[in-house]
Amino acid sequence: MIDKRIATLDGAVKDIFDGATVMVGGFGPAGQPSDLLDALIRRRPRELTLISNNAGNGDYGLAALLKAGCVKKVICSFPRQVDSWVFDDLYRRGEVELELVPQGNLAARIQAGGSGLGGIFTPTGYGTELAGGKETRHIDGKDYVFELPLKADFALIKALKADRWGNLVYDKTGRNFGPIMAAAASCTIAQVSECVALGELDPEAVVTPGIFVQRIIQVAPTSLKEIA
Repeated sequence: MIDKRIATLDGAVKDIFDGATVMVGGFGPAGQPSDLLDALIRRRPRELTLISNNAGNGDYGLAALLKAGCVKKVICSFPRQVDSWVFDDLYRRGEVELELVPQGNLAARIQAGGSGLGGIFTPTGYGTELAGGKETRHIDGKDYVFELPLKADFALIKALKADRWGNLVYDKTGRNFGPIMAAAASCTIAQVSECVALGELDPEAVVTPGIFVQRIIQVAPTSLKEIA
């Protein structure tokens, strides 16, 4: 019987190893699997490469993971915000590396990784420092830069509902990077608010099929905002 449910948060992340590449879903707090991140901090792996939309807010979630000394490199679109003081401090002290990727390129590179493509040609970044050392081509009257796909050992994502097979339904904008990260990782771990019986999910509402999900952990919402 296929049952991808895991009993504890710590058990869900127990084999995330030192030096792993980890994708983390979310756009700021929206869709961020904060409970999985807290469990990962308790495990304290080292030398992680983190792929995410940003480099953390305040002192929680991604920022807390950075503050715990778990991350050696961040690949993201928005490393600096008004409350990104953890990343700012680590970067200025040379304790974390940064690969800056325009957001559209970030999504497209993750999609390429999940689709098994060898890379993409994109006009975004051409002629800037971000294209330094990369292959460029002139195609159909336009200039492009070649970008490699992004893949990960693990993806930590958040969804609204799941069944035991791992089919996922998301909550509005909480969907953001979760579906493409699930396809691009060797092991996808999904934090969900509710697990339902097989057949209860409308197939038309399932965004991430269970084939892309290896583990599910149910975490009850902790605020009215999350319930909504």
